[in-house]
Amino acid sequence: MMINIALAQLNYHVGNFESNTKKIIGTIETARRQGADLVVFSELCVCGYPARDFFEFTEFIGLCEEAAQQIAAVCTDIACIIGLPTPNLKEQGKDLFNSAYFIENGKVKAVVNKALLPNYDVFDEYRYFEPETDFNCIDFKGHRIALTICEDLWNTIENPLYITRPMDKLIEQQPDVMINIAASPFAYNHDKERIDILSNNSKQYHLPLFYVNQVGAQTELIFDGGSLVFDDKGDMLDELPYFKEHIAYYQLDKAGDKAVISFNHTPTVKPEYTGDIEQIHQGLLLGIRDYFYKSGFTRAILGLSGGIDSAVVCALAAEALGPDNVMAVLLPSRFSSDHSVTDADDLVTNLGCKSETIAIKNITEAFETALHPQFQNLPFNIAEENIQSRSRAVLLMAMCNKFGYILLNTSNKSEAAVGYGTLYGDMCGGISVLGDVYKTQVYQLANYINREREIIPINSIVKPPSAELRPGQKDSDSLPDYDILDTILLEYIENRKSSKEIISMGYDEQVVRRIIKLVNTAEHKRYQTPPILRVSPKAFGMGRRMPIVGKYLS
Repeated sequence: MMINIALAQLNYHVGNFESNTKKIIGTIETARRQGADLVVFSELCVCGYPARDFFEFTEFIGLCEEAAQQIAAVCTDIACIIGLPTPNLKEQGKDLFNSAYFIENGKVKAVVNKALLPNYDVFDEYRYFEPETDFNCIDFKGHRIALTICEDLWNTIENPLYITRPMDKLIEQQPDVMINIAASPFAYNHDKERIDILSNNSKQYHLPLFYVNQVGAQTELIFDGGSLVFDDKGDMLDELPYFKEHIAYYQLDKAGDKAVISFNHTPTVKPEYTGDIEQIHQGLLLGIRDYFYKSGFTRAILGLSGGIDSAVVCALAAEALGPDNVMAVLLPSRFSSDHSVTDADDLVTNLGCKSETIAIKNITEAFETALHPQFQNLPFNIAEENIQSRSRAVLLMAMCNKFGYILLNTSNKSEAAVGYGTLYGDMCGGISVLGDVYKTQVYQLANYINREREIIPINSIVKPPSAELRPGQKDSDSLPDYDILDTILLEYIENRKSSKEIISMGYDEQVVRRIIKLVNTAEHKRYQTPPILRVSPKAFGMGRRMPIVGKYLS
């Protein structure tokens, strides 16, 4: 018998049961009108992923079950697969399972629990969930389904993280098809890895595979969608769009003793992979948009210096939120160059966003005058430089309080890595837009934003970067050239190479040791900065946990 299957790639909101349930039920009703027999949703879709310590609230788990029963009530002539946390009724082990409900005829016909619980990088699932050890397929309309949850299919890599493979157990029950529901976060290199892993599963078990990923951002984590369909040879049949919601329909039928997938729509498999910078651009737009929408805010503010970082953030915010919802504030000091002010003004004109100018010369001089007795005529140094940065932060936060803006942090990953920023100054904000984007990538982003017309002034891109906190200051006065700095940072942060290993690659020993020391001694600063939109495989924040007072490699 043929089954009509709908894959629902949707954007959920953590803890918003009313919205999530309404969206799931609405999708079921839409799929029913399209003749679907089964609708497949993503991992923990009922409550949103990741819910973190909400899982410790008994009421939260109860609301998940209530929502699941509401969904079941509309599945009288259609089936669905949803994800939610469920209680572990045994005394031993963690209190919860990460589960999937197979709902049919208004009832939960089967419960499948996740077995492989990731506990690395941004994942923390073993904190809450008990791993499953018992595996069973689900029979539906003449087909046998091997249903798994996200990581359960990720143990086919060369260096397995787990000692079991759920599919090795499920294949013994002779399933016709695999369905995997997931919440797989975005990183600019993750789509290729994900495709390879899933394709290998289809080839290894000789089964077609439906894979559903969620889309949308939850604070710093961005989920890119890109749900996938494979045949039993591991060939990709379809790839759903990235960074947006989508529902796609397929037919699962039998050809002899094999299950065969067909569909009527034009497949969306990309002929070539999207470049890293284009993916980062799309991911950051989604991250900004969802951070504001899901937090209940609409308007952003940022300090616009005329430099490339704030220009890129302003352009992204204007595209994500609309230029009318972006306030760019020029905060020139006595060290700000005329071209910086001009470049900032030109960007505002190009974007059509709102702007204000507040000179900080008198404010910083008032601080310096107040501190004159304490500073005891000591020469101008970093203290006065940081007063400028912190004065700007005070003004920006005052406007946030008065008008309901959220401040966008404009620091890039290179600066955040080596501590090249002022704590409680330019490092403050509600969300860090570029904190996982190296400076060299910021330049590429700027050029990508300008791909059709000049939005970011060319002068902001080509001029030497400077914080402009003292006369003639340039970033290169304090840091190696960004081409060298970023390469070494990538090896240390993303690739976890030691100083000895990086030096052996041909880099200057003094430069390497200095950079790594800067990274480690800046850890206390990063602990106090806003959440960073994650676009790389190793972002600062929840995915990179380092001790502040650690000595290793310092």
